Amino acid sequence: MTPRHDPLLKSFASDNYAGVHPEILEAIAAANGGHQIAYGDDVYTAELREVFARHFGEGAQAYPVFNGTAANVVSLRAMTAQWEAVVCAETAHINTDEGGAPEVVGGIKLLTVPTPDGKLTPELIDRQAWGFGDVHRAQPKVVSISNTTELGTVYTPGEIAAICAHAHDLGLLVHLDGSRLTNAAAALDVPMRALTTDAGVDVVSFGGTKIGMLYGEAVVVLNPEAAQGVDYIRKTFMQLSSKMRFVSAQFVALLSGDLWLRNARNANAMGRRLAEAVGGLPGVELTRPVEANAVFAVLPADAADRLRKRFRFYTWNEATGEVRWMCAYDTTEADVDAFAAAVAEETA
Repeated sequence: MTPRHDPLLKSFASDNYAGVHPEILEAIAAANGGHQIAYGDDVYTAELREVFARHFGEGAQAYPVFNGTAANVVSLRAMTAQWEAVVCAETAHINTDEGGAPEVVGGIKLLTVPTPDGKLTPELIDRQAWGFGDVHRAQPKVVSISNTTELGTVYTPGEIAAICAHAHDLGLLVHLDGSRLTNAAAALDVPMRALTTDAGVDVVSFGGTKIGMLYGEAVVVLNPEAAQGVDYIRKTFMQLSSKMRFVSAQFVALLSGDLWLRNARNANAMGRRLAEAVGGLPGVELTRPVEANAVFAVLPADAADRLRKRFRFYTWNEATGEVRWMCAYDTTEADVDAFAAAVAEETA
């Protein structure tokens, strides 16, 4: 088939815009021959379980799903009863960017907390972790955090451990939205289990799409007592893939070696390069620390409009004009330099 787009054109709108890493495509092709048992009883899904166990601990149980919204909703539904609720940051993806799916599909009440940087703390959790035993209030049961956060910030292992200890003391469970967990681990140069299993997290929504996969995320249960019936909920919520081998083979290719780390390190490095290139430009104000692969900035509205005609990106805050620029696993230095040069031209 003839390509219907310019394969050399990059954008800074989302790391979801990137194509599939060649090593992932090779893994899909390698898994394609002949027949394999459907619905997860194939040899690739068996290997996927071993790979996740190496990263998150022997007790980790991984359940592939199609997308990140599903990973979050399946995770949280498995962790809560009908009368229970989830405490999260006001800016959390589950609250702002999933079309109400946790509430509409999962039937889950979200108890949101304003935060300055997208990160919860034990003190901030206490703003919503109350009313236990009050029949008139949805009962707090889960604390959900994102790493990296929607504001591009990164939780350290110590910060997550403090949240988990406090939550568990209150009788709450901890869910981690890890759509960019690889970026967080690469930014801190720590294993992924240091930000999850070792810190006390109970369930992780692990992201693959943003870091080079064609599609697919996974619900990773670290504490079996924290999530009940994941298999059944996954099926009920239409997330049980019949040809699961093609999701699993991607995860095996991503996580068996260092592909996830190489991809994440590159995306993060390009984020830093972009921030350094535009941070000193007249009319450009970086609004948040660049800790991974996201750059937030404010620039004149007319300049942003002109720039969008050359490169796609999103406005993060319509009221302030703040924009978000994302770097991906395949963003190159030349891509960043070309974009930075365009920013300089439009703000001159």
